Amino acid sequence: MPVTSVEKDLDQLTITIVADFPVPLRRLWDAYTDPRQIERFWGPPTYPATFYRHDALTGGRSVYAMTGPEGDTHYGCWDWTSTDAPHAFEVLDSFSDAAGVPNADLPTTRMDFAFEETTGGSRLKTTSYFGSLDQMQQLIEMGMLEGTRQAMSQIDQVLADLASFAADHLAEAQILSDTQVRVARVIRGTVDQVWRAHNDAALMKRWLLGPDGWSMPVCEIATAVGDSYRYEWQRDGGEERFGFTGELLESIEPHRAVTTEAMIGMDFPATLNELTLTEVEGGTLLSLVITYADAEQRDAVLATGMTGGMETSYQRLEGLLQPTLA
Repeated sequence: MPVTSVEKDLDQLTITIVADFPVPLRRLWDAYTDPRQIERFWGPPTYPATFYRHDALTGGRSVYAMTGPEGDTHYGCWDWTSTDAPHAFEVLDSFSDAAGVPNADLPTTRMDFAFEETTGGSRLKTTSYFGSLDQMQQLIEMGMLEGTRQAMSQIDQVLADLASFAADHLAEAQILSDTQVRVARVIRGTVDQVWRAHNDAALMKRWLLGPDGWSMPVCEIATAVGDSYRYEWQRDGGEERFGFTGELLESIEPHRAVTTEAMIGMDFPATLNELTLTEVEGGTLLSLVITYADAEQRDAVLATGMTGGMETSYQRLEGLLQPTLA
C-alpha cells in the first residue's frame, strides 16, 4: 500500500495524502500525465476511469468518467492551473457532465500534486483545498478518502508495467466509448519536433504516407484556427487516389490541435480529431482521440487497418527524427 499518511487540517480546510513509491521520479510523473496510465488507477477498482482528454500543461483540461458495476457513469474534469514538470502540477477538480462542463451544484476542489525524489524512489504529496468546512465534510461523506485509498492501491501495478508504455511499443487503438477511439504512440523525438512534423508540409510529405507505395502530392496545412487543410495521397505508378479535408478548430502550440476530418468525395460524417503531445520518458506521447458519428462508423474505420497504417507512418517519422537527435 503506497499511502503512508493522511492528514486532515480543519483550520486550513485541507486534506494531505502522502504516498511513497520504489520508482524514479520521472516514472511516477509519467503515470499521472499519460492518459493510458492514470485511467488504470484514478478510479477505485469498482469504478474504473476513462480519460477522454488529458492535457498535462498549464491552461489544459482533462475530462474523465468513472463507471460503476451497475453501469452508472460519473463524470469529472480538471482545469490545469499550473505545471512544473516533473515536480508539481495543480488542478481544479470538478464534477461535470459528459462534455466536461463543471457541475455548479457540487464542490470544486483545488488539488496540488507535489513530486519529489527519495532515497528509495519517489514521493507524491497530494493536497486538496476546500472552499468551506461543509464542502470538505460533504466530499468526505461521499467517500473521497476511501475512494482515494482504493485508487492509489492500484498504482504499483501500473508503475511496474513498463512494456505497455515504453517507447518501442507500437501504435495502439483503444475504444473509449461507442463513438470515441484513442490511438497512442510514444515517438522518439521532442514535443517541438513532433509538432513541427505535423505542421511542416515538406516534412509531412516524407512521413505521413501509411503503407509503402504511396506519395502525398497535396499537403495544404491549416496554419491558424478557422483555416482549412487538404491532404491527398496517390498510389505510386497508378491513378488510385484519396484524401481528407477539414478545419482547424483549436491550436495550443506545441501541445494540442483539434480538427475536423472528412474524406474527400465521400458522404461520410466528419470526425473530430484531438491531437495531444506530452513529454514522457523516451520521447513524446502522441495521443489522438477520434470522435465518430456512431459505433458503426467507428468500427468500419478501425476495420480498414487504420492503426497499422499509422504505425508505419510513425516508424517513418522516427527515422527522420533520429539523425537530428543523434
